[in-house]
Parts: sequence; structure tokens; C-alpha cells
Amino acid sequence: MTTLEMRLTLSERLAKEARAAGLLNPKAIEKLLREAVRRQALWQFLSVSDRVAAAGITPMSLDDIKEEVNAVRKARRAAGR
Repeated sequence: MTTLEMRLTLSERLAKEARAAGLLNPKAIEKLLREAVRRQALWQFLSVSDRVAAAGITPMSLDDIKEEVNAVRKARRAAGR
């Protein structure tokens, strides 16, 4: 676990609304950060899929994806990971 100290400069209105919504406590801020990280990962994934489509690469079928995942898992097990 890492402890960080943050200082925010917010408008009075936003600070009041955030406080009233219970968003200015460590658990709420952690939840907001987790959601933001997930959204960012999704957007990065989608930007890659757009580039793949633009490059004319044929999408993989679900069976192909499962086969690749299983192959990686098998290789990791064989390597002792």
C-alpha cells in the first residue's frame, strides 16, 4: 500500500458538491481513480482496435483468441511462472 498526500484546489461550488456527495474521502477518491484507470485502459484498447481495423488486419474470432490465450498459459506453465 502506498500513502500519498494530495492538495486540491477546487472552486467553492465544486468542493461543496463533492463534499456533499461524499467524494472527498480516501475510499471515494480511490474508487474514482480506479474507474478513471479502467476508462483510460478501455480507450487505449479501443484506439489500438481502430488502428488494427485501419491497417486492414482481419479480426480474430473468439475461438482464435481462446487458442492464443491457452497457448500463452501453456507456455507460462512450462516456464514455471
